[in-house]
Amino acid sequence: MTRILIVDDDRQIADLIEVYLKNDGYMIGKAGDGMEALKSLEQAPPDLIILDIMMPKMDGLEFCKYVRKNNQVPILMVSAKAEDMDKIMGLVTGADDYMIKPFNPLELTARVKALLRRANYKTRKDEDIFYIGPLVIDKRSHGVTAEGSVIKLTAREFEILYLLAKNRGRVYASEEIFEKVWKEPGEGSNKTVMVHISNLREKLETAIPGETIIQTVWGVGYKIEK
Repeated sequence: MTRILIVDDDRQIADLIEVYLKNDGYMIGKAGDGMEALKSLEQAPPDLIILDIMMPKMDGLEFCKYVRKNNQVPILMVSAKAEDMDKIMGLVTGADDYMIKPFNPLELTARVKALLRRANYKTRKDEDIFYIGPLVIDKRSHGVTAEGSVIKLTAREFEILYLLAKNRGRVYASEEIFEKVWKEPGEGSNKTVMVHISNLREKLETAIPGETIIQTVWGVGYKIEK
């Protein structure tokens, strides 16, 4: 499920945004200032951030600068500051879009969807990194993390996970997985692949309780749908 972090010290506005986004099926996290948002960012990386500018402890501009040092998560700034220079500062600091309060909640949800579409397109174009809920799969480092915690996989387990994540929605038979990962003929490989899938699932479910990342299509094979 796509996770959105709302960073705003105005609880009424944050609650209003939450209601509209939850109605569209998004999972919501909330923070009342930049410092609280940074903790949330480390614990449960979001797919998009909705960010106010004027907040205590750490304002939106400072937070945005910090995030942009090593994170390209989409950021939608929502602020009562309506001058052109304020918008320019927000965009220059690293925001992807800027809305002025008060706003139409339906327009906000439309902008959220547009930003997520762009982010998903960039992910599809970048075959090195894939995001599946809280899971981050990095081909360059052969690393897998969930909410900042490293999941230790064997080389074979990683290649299976990467294959299914790269081809999300496609069902792979055991023989196909064996041929692509082991680089050998897949005949008679069903048991070997089943054992590796079982071990991989156990590690993923330990790291992300309640989440089923790899699905079994009975009589056909395996896939990642999210």
